[in-house]
Amino acid sequence: MTVRVRFAPSPTGMFHVGGARSALQNAVFAKQQGGVFVLRIEDTDAARNRPEWTEGILSALEWIGIARDTYEGPLFQSAYHAEHTKAAQQLVDAGRAYYCDCTRDDVQARTDNKYSGYDGFCRDRGLPPGEGRALRFRTPDEGVTKVVDLIRGEPTFENKLIEDFVIARGDGSPVFLLANVVDDMTMGITHVIRAEEHLPNTPKQQLLWEALGHTPPVWAHVPVVVNEKRQKLSKRRDKVALEMYRDEGYLAAAMRNYLMLLGWAPSGDREIVPWSVIEDEFRLEEVNPSPAFFDEKKLRAFNGEYIRALSVEEFTQACAPWLTGPFPTEEERAERGYGVTPPPWDADRYDPAVFAQVAELVQTRIAVLSEVPSYVDFLFVDEPVIDEASWAKASKDAGILPDVIAALRGLPSWDTESLKNTVVAVGEAHGLKLGKAQAPVRVAVTGRSVGLPLFESLEVLGRERTLQRLVRLSPDAA
Repeated sequence: MTVRVRFAPSPTGMFHVGGARSALQNAVFAKQQGGVFVLRIEDTDAARNRPEWTEGILSALEWIGIARDTYEGPLFQSAYHAEHTKAAQQLVDAGRAYYCDCTRDDVQARTDNKYSGYDGFCRDRGLPPGEGRALRFRTPDEGVTKVVDLIRGEPTFENKLIEDFVIARGDGSPVFLLANVVDDMTMGITHVIRAEEHLPNTPKQQLLWEALGHTPPVWAHVPVVVNEKRQKLSKRRDKVALEMYRDEGYLAAAMRNYLMLLGWAPSGDREIVPWSVIEDEFRLEEVNPSPAFFDEKKLRAFNGEYIRALSVEEFTQACAPWLTGPFPTEEERAERGYGVTPPPWDADRYDPAVFAQVAELVQTRIAVLSEVPSYVDFLFVDEPVIDEASWAKASKDAGILPDVIAALRGLPSWDTESLKNTVVAVGEAHGLKLGKAQAPVRVAVTGRSVGLPLFESLEVLGRERTLQRLVRLSPDAA
């Protein structure tokens, strides 16, 4: 038997990091088993689906390493409507489903409980299909449904506690439960690896598999992903879109390494490992069923480690989207909800040769690539924007600037060591240690109080531009 797994997102919004984790787990498992990874787009919610969201799914998968030539599809759920309808009729013909015209108000009135499930009122009424009549599955009155799960053991559900659930709406369209099962059957899916939130649906789906004459797949429900408050990650509350992390400057290798650690760990006391190790060691049965904490601070640390592991050439290439674009317009960023923000300089001012001189210094200081422009913007603008809070503090020692300017004007060699020695000497003459002496110089030249090493920065910026900026903020602008 060839193992066939599937990832089945809906194209109704940005790509959730929890979905990305499930996609990676499916892809790795399929590769380990010599099987097939199927991408199915569940696009039957016509009111919310948008073609660009489908393309966004494909793009996001490719970014984290699931290339378009490594999976079957994308297949679209809407193309299988005939199979859904045929399965529904098969269940009716076998007496495993019946039509029901009860409204929610009807059920509540009969049960006097707005929280109760369906009471089976139409089970034996023999209603024919008709407008407004939903199709319900006839759940067995007795026995249990046992779900064999590679991660959670054998959860058991009493059939009498499972209501006769709807499998097709009053207009004849299938609901998720039926469409999902029929799609998996049609596509020959052998293993269903998905989020824990689907576990309550699983006994219903397993009953459908059996009623339609098929052996259920092997189930594996991976743990829910939660925030620091141990709440399930929510699009309304948390930063969950993979595209946002991509455009903030997280490396794909760091992201996929971190995502695979949400509920699982490689051997030994290590977390940052080559992808080949993950592909070799990952085991579904070793996934911890407890909720997995998505720790953005830890992810940032991961990303910083991956950035520092790049060669300078690789780092420079990785920085390009944040330095040279192309950049989406403000309107495009607003519509998408994400997008790389253009740097604060005119495009023709950027000089890759200048960036190359400071790239290694930048690489050791950032956690995400979107931070790069803030470290180098002073090199590519006419005048830096002065951070008021930084200058308010540094200006207490701004009296040093006229002497610094005079010393730098006559400096024979414009190099890092000479620049440092000059500022040190002027500072000592004013009774200031280096930290105090260089503070007003740094803010005047770069616009802020933190950044790249000062004297290396001055060397790259050059004598003329450095002096112009110092003069601008000097108490004595002579």
